[in-house]
Amino acid sequence: MIKVLVVDDSALVRQLLTSILDADPGIQIVGTAVDPYQAREKIKKLSPDVLTLDIEMPRMDGVTFLGNLMRLRPMPVVMVSTLTEQGADVTLRALEMGAVDFVSKPKLDVAQQLPDYAEEIILKVKTAARAKVKVL
Repeated sequence: MIKVLVVDDSALVRQLLTSILDADPGIQIVGTAVDPYQAREKIKKLSPDVLTLDIEMPRMDGVTFLGNLMRLRPMPVVMVSTLTEQGADVTLRALEMGAVDFVSKPKLDVAQQLPDYAEEIILKVKTAARAKVKVL
């Protein structure tokens, strides 16, 4: 069972990712966090196997948090953001800092895209769980 912590400041996105990932029998959502500070506490308490991490959040952005996380407690991270289009500078920076993969947040026509999106994020979380993460 892959234990996942969802980190996103949007309640809607947290709920969407939780319902998508929880629907897979091999994945268990152990918690959610609204920002990196809450995520840090929940990581200590819940010991997730994989983190889904938004980039734009209040108090601390996801890339800064990723850098701290990889230095102090390296773990597989899948970046989930409107900013993580393939090739975007911030995506490349996150991958260089140790993120295993990235997925864009679903766009406005989410209902039509949801089955494909769900399949993509489940696959990326499962792949991330098998990744060997190095200390930077």
